[in-house]
Amino acid sequence: MGIVRKTEEADLRKRYPLYIEIGLVITLLLLIVAFRVDWRPKQEMQFVMEEQEVVQMEEIVQTKQEVKPPPPPRPPVPVEVPDETVLEEEDLNLDAALDINEAVTNVPPPPPPPEEEEEPEPEVFVVVEEMPEIIGGQKALYDCIKYPEIARKAGVEGRVIIQFVVDENGNVTNPQVLRGVGAGLDEEALRCVSLLKFKPGRQRGRPVRVRFTLPVIFRLQ
Repeated sequence: MGIVRKTEEADLRKRYPLYIEIGLVITLLLLIVAFRVDWRPKQEMQFVMEEQEVVQMEEIVQTKQEVKPPPPPRPPVPVEVPDETVLEEEDLNLDAALDINEAVTNVPPPPPPPEEEEEPEPEVFVVVEEMPEIIGGQKALYDCIKYPEIARKAGVEGRVIIQFVVDENGNVTNPQVLRGVGAGLDEEALRCVSLLKFKPGRQRGRPVRVRFTLPVIFRLQ
């Protein structure tokens, strides 16, 4: 029996260091917990709810603006008539008879016939895509000219400027002298230019009226 007890005591002595280490670990844990835990009494948290504002819905009554009626017109001011005024009475002939067979007189004249609207003259161009050309060229003009005897004897020479309009058919219309030299040369130039025939000018493929200026030169040989 003595041997068994001694063995148990020997085992306990061997375990003393282990027990000491476990006790130190427990002590350290208790110290850590003691420092970590807040031992002060906790204040009770109070939640205060603000009072909500109460919104009252009021029904809006639409007001109607009353328009005042316009004031009635003022009554006319009565005009006083003197007692001495006497209204003249007109005699109406109710016995007048209407004679159907009687000739009607004093009939107004019929209205004049409406004036016919004049058609506007076609536009006269100055420059067109295809200008008029003299049929036969300048030779046709100078073959027509006969030098006036008065101008020949006086030795008059010069250039006569004739302006005219070439119509859609190539005819010369409204010729006039822009600049002349006299001694019968102006009249001769007008005569020959009026007899010329032109190839009409064209604008966008159609014949049109074109204003044309042509110089006629008179020179003695």
